[in-house]
Amino acid sequence: MLIKVCGMSISTQIESLADNANFIGFIFYEKSSRYVQSTHDNGHSKKVGVFVNESIPNILEKVKSEALDYVQLHGSENANFCEEIQKTIPVIKAFGIDESFQFPILKSYTSYVSYFLFDTKTEQHGGSGNQFNWQLLQNYKLETPFFLSGGINPTSIEELKKISHPKLIGIDINSGFENSPANKNIEQIKQFIDEIKS
Repeated sequence: MLIKVCGMSISTQIESLADNANFIGFIFYEKSSRYVQSTHDNGHSKKVGVFVNESIPNILEKVKSEALDYVQLHGSENANFCEEIQKTIPVIKAFGIDESFQFPILKSYTSYVSYFLFDTKTEQHGGSGNQFNWQLLQNYKLETPFFLSGGINPTSIEELKKISHPKLIGIDINSGFENSPANKNIEQIKQFIDEIKS
């Protein structure tokens, strides 16, 4: 199970997760309370730049200046947009899920994304701390692997372990493990990762 810790900004915390997190997410969306202008490398975790309805030139400029490993698109970007970004860097495309979400619309994206990320649908593009109905994941029938996000916290372990979807490849955690926005509870994260992988 891959682990992505999103919304990080404190260098010492990022360094402390070098042996635990597969991906570290840096949010380049100015309206987010976890917005950062630059990243930090811990020598192990892949660096993911998170963007919301940003222009392609601005994204690619950040990819180069911050030596990003992945771009996560968390807005209303279409498949053609993903295709352009994917020519330079692997793409994670996020979708907000609610009871009305139609999973077949994802098919047009599958050639241009490495992973999907399924989050709780909110007007703030994530970070709400709310969980969507994970039973809805049964409606996902495509081959592209996905990360699960949205409202995951230290008490989510048992429920997560009950999910048997063959394309669930990773867990994305954020606000459920914070002392304050972008200030993570590192011990909680490490314990969560140990338990989810055991």
